[in-house]
Parts: sequence; C-alpha cells; structure tokens
Amino acid sequence: MRYLLTCSLLALGLSACGDAADRAASSDADKAVPKAVSTERTPGYNADKNAYFGDLHIHTKNSFDAYIFNVRNEPDDVYRFAKGQTIRHPAGYDLTIAGEPLDFVAATDHGAYMGILPAMNNPDSPLSKLELAKTMFGTDPELIVTAFNTIGGSVRSGVPFEEAYDREIIDNTWQSAIDTANRHYEPGRLTTFAAYEYTSVDGRGREDEGFAGGNLHRNVVFEDAAPNRLFATLDSTNPEDLWDWMDGQRAQGRDVMAIPHNSNVSDGKMFAMTTYDGNEIDKAYSEQRIINEPIVEMTQVKGTSETHPALSPNDEFADFEIYEKLLASNVTSKINGSYIREALARGMALEAKTGTNPYKFGLIGSSDTHVAGGAFDEKDYWSKVGIIDAFPAQRGSVPPKKAKTWDGVQLDENADNWFSKWSASGYAVVWAEENTREAIFGAMRDKETYATSGTRIKLRFFGGDLSDDLIDQSDMVSQAYQQGVAMGGNLSADIFQNRPPRFIAHAMRDPRGAPLDRIQIIKVWNNADGYQEKIYDIACSDGRAPDPVTDPCADNGATVDMSDCSISKDSGAPELKAYWIEPSWDPAISAAYYVRVLENPTCRWSTWDALKNGTPPNPELQPVIKERAWSSAIWVSADK
Repeated sequence: MRYLLTCSLLALGLSACGDAADRAASSDADKAVPKAVSTERTPGYNADKNAYFGDLHIHTKNSFDAYIFNVRNEPDDVYRFAKGQTIRHPAGYDLTIAGEPLDFVAATDHGAYMGILPAMNNPDSPLSKLELAKTMFGTDPELIVTAFNTIGGSVRSGVPFEEAYDREIIDNTWQSAIDTANRHYEPGRLTTFAAYEYTSVDGRGREDEGFAGGNLHRNVVFEDAAPNRLFATLDSTNPEDLWDWMDGQRAQGRDVMAIPHNSNVSDGKMFAMTTYDGNEIDKAYSEQRIINEPIVEMTQVKGTSETHPALSPNDEFADFEIYEKLLASNVTSKINGSYIREALARGMALEAKTGTNPYKFGLIGSSDTHVAGGAFDEKDYWSKVGIIDAFPAQRGSVPPKKAKTWDGVQLDENADNWFSKWSASGYAVVWAEENTREAIFGAMRDKETYATSGTRIKLRFFGGDLSDDLIDQSDMVSQAYQQGVAMGGNLSADIFQNRPPRFIAHAMRDPRGAPLDRIQIIKVWNNADGYQEKIYDIACSDGRAPDPVTDPCADNGATVDMSDCSISKDSGAPELKAYWIEPSWDPAISAAYYVRVLENPTCRWSTWDALKNGTPPNPELQPVIKERAWSSAIWVSADK
C-alpha cells in the first residue's frame, strides 16, 4: 500500500503531519473531537430547526473528467451559481439555478490529478511538454473519450502517470479550493465546505470487460478546517485506508465525513457483506465505517439508488430513474449490494451478528454536475458532463440530424446507454437550527437529513411513543422532539411497553412543483426468510383513505397534457400530514422505517426537450415522472 502524505418551512411548524502508522493508531477515534460550541446565533435561528437545501457533489475544471470535456468553470463559479448568479456552460449558454439560491454547497473535485489537466494545457507549465498532453485536449468526441479513458484508467487502477503526478500542483489546487470555500462562507446565508471526491473503482472480477468496474466513490467533506494534503485513490483504492486517514484527521481536530454515491452502479460492492478485501465484517469495521460515513447520496444525475424493481417487485414506484451501466462502460451493474433499501436490511443483519450496524446511514441527494451548477429542474436541463451532452440531440431526447420523427433512428452509444438515462437530480436537505457549518455538519452527523429528486418538498418525520393528539398541536414539532426522535434517530422496543411505535410524517409541496400525491412509510427488516419490506400509504390527497394494513391508495387521476406538459389543477394536495401506528409490529424484530413522498406526475426532462424541439418524445424513455423525497430512516431495535 502506498501512502503519499507529508506535513505540509419555513420550518413546517415545522496544516498537520502524519504517516501510515499514525493513522493506524488513531483508528479507534470513533467520535467527533469535542470543541467549543458557539453561542452566537445567525438571523433565522430556530430551535425547532429549518430545512436547508444544498448540493455536496459538484465538479469544476480542476477535475480531470470535467476539463477533458471542455469545462473551464472554477470553484468560484460553484458558489456564484449557488447564490443565484448566472454562470456559463462550456457550450456557451447561461446557467442559473431554478428557484431560490442554495443554502449550503461544496465543490468536490476529484482528488486524483486535481488541477493537473489545466496545468497540462498551460504552455507555461512543464507538464504541457509531456507526450501525454498532446492527446488530452480538443473538441472531437472520440478523442475526448479516449483522453478520458487514459486518465480514468490511472484513477481506476490507483497507479499514477509518474511524469504527470505533480503533488505540488495537486496540493496548491486543493489549498486554493479550501481558500475559495472559506471566502464564500456567509453564516446565515450560504454555508460552504472544503471537500473533494475520492474516486475508487473496483474492477476486480471484471478484468475481461474493459473499463468496467464497481463505483466506490465518496465525497470527503470537512466541517471547517482542512489539511494541507488530501488522500486520493492514487494513495490507495481501498476505502478502508481512506477511513484510517480520516480517523487521523479527526484525532487532530478536523471533523470530516465521506459520503458514498452512485451505489446503483457499484456492481454490488458498495453495501457488500464483506470488507473490500473479502474478509468478514466485524464490529471494528462497522464502527469505523459508520463514524466516517454517516450519510449516503441516494440520488443524483446518474440515477437513483433507493431500490430496483427486481428487489422490490411489489413496489409500484420502484422503477424510478433506474440507471444500471457501470461507469464509462456498457456492462450492467449487479443489483444485490447496490441499493439503499436492501442495505438497510443488510445493516441490521450485520448488527445482529457483530453488535454494530455499518449501514445505519442517513440519506441525501446531490447533483454530480461537472459544469459547476446542477440541472435540478426538468424544464431547464443541461445534463452533466460538458460539450458532449450539452444539447438535446446529443443526449437522446430529440431525434439526431434534425429528424422530425424517431422512425429508423439509432442513437449513438453515449446517448443510448448513458445520457438519456440520466436524471435532473437531486438535493441534499438537512434540518438544522441555523445555516452555519457547525449546524449543517452536525445535522448530517445526526442524520436528520433527506434526499429529493430535484423538488423542494419540505418533509418532517418523527417516531416514538408519541401522544395520539400530537399531530393537531400547534407546537407539534417541539413536542415531537421531546417525545421521540426525528429522522435519523434510534428507538428501542423496550420503551414502548408492548405498545407499537407511533410515527408522524408531514410534507409540504414545492411551490414551483406539482401538488403532493401521497406519503408512504417503508418498513425494512429481516426474518428467517431473509430481507423483507412493506410499503404503507399513510396519507393521500383528494380524500383518498388507505387501509392501514393492506390497501394502497387508488390513483388520484392526476394527468399531464403531453401537448404542453401542463398538469392537473384539480388533484393533489399542497400539504399532507399523518399520525401512523405500526400495524404489524413485532417487538422481537428490529426494523427501519423511512418516508417517501410522491408528487403528482410531471414531464420528465427528455419530454420537455422534445416539446421545445417540436418532435415526439423518445419512445424508449419514460415520458413523465413522479418527483419525490425520501427521509432518513428511524431504526427501532428489538426488545432485548
């Protein structure tokens, strides 16, 4: 193993030294470092907490796979876009966030080769004289993909091109990223974090299938202070070595977390039942993983990782923005071990065995945009990469070559396998007392977080021995915090004294989005037959009343006019709220419960592209979607 480290709602009522030995010795640093807590409050402080919307997955020209695709936006542009300012797409058009500015944000450029590609394209840099640099830049799509695979192959293997691996450039670029985040931090208005992406790809078992490998990427986010040197996949491709390094950072006073993403294309490895090297998961592994990875990114431009129809055949809404191709390949990812809902059950099984749950994580969304600003709005979508997916014909949403129909059309490989399947997603949302680094990061540690597909639904979720009339109280939120736990929290069956747990879910629509269709609670557990799940409709619009045990709500009749993408005005709700008593509770079985909120149907981005182009939507793509939000779970442990 090579280590390259040196000194150097509206609230809904609602620089340091270290080496490998130091990191190994600090692996038991499983708690955030105690620190003084500020008592100074920012405007908008709310003891009952506010919902803050953000994006913790954004790339700029400092990422090799953005610069190759002609992206020239800088980290400053990330923060300008988040504040509502307009930036430029590499194809020449303007990008402005739809709706309100973001509340928190981080630029997360790849740690591997950070800043190296801009240097290679700078005639004043010695790196520009390398033979490698001569094939790295241009606008021809085929040459661009070849260049991407060249650098991407090094990142994937963990073996650097020594002639291009200039640690001084990487360190200086990282320090500039830290300084830029600090410069744009405005407590009470915009919270920024120093962050980067750790880009591990596990190709073991796929050696005969080209570039294919399981995505094990993580975004590494620092609460405040950050070290002079980052730890990337060119240091080690094993995420467990990243955790060792993070433990060392935390021991030195710098709290930090890693956020896994795109588990849908991890080839079954993100939530495996063994370690990276295939060993048995034990308590030490579980404890180290959950302190370093308290939340995961469940939805982004490369699809949604909640569940898969093959895992959840009885879930009529499971087939949502499914993307299955391993990164930069045509190979389909393995399903088991790749999705969040199954991982919740796997975690409880491991907890029963080892005493600790490595998959007791909260949920967020983010964009993974590579042009410094996320395309969250279906009506105004600019995809992800840069110049090769900048326009509708390139991403398979309108017929190529100015054709007016889809008769005889065969899309190119990029559009067919990848770009057309990508999503206008998503947001990370936290409930925090105020918009500061301390409060936002603390909420993520506490897992009081949720994910959305790009809508700005506001969602509360509480559980516990909650009083029957709580939902009708004006101070419902305050009392719910006193009587139970919020999303991300833990309950023990023995507190209920043979009464089933009670839950409250409350959702408010995005004023710019569609009305709400329903609130569901999804229960996940294990029994003698293995993984189990059950979906309960607990609140539905338009007077529909679900049976508390068996029957989902009937369809509310909401429609979309495909001629102009207008939606029904006479169905759906601006707000839904429910008090729900678990109807099939067994105190001897541990379970996880999370909320899913569904909007009425609206046009998918690909349909909007076609409408603007005056051509029919691609018949191979879903014409409409139901935007949604997913809460972090509440775990109820078995009575011991």
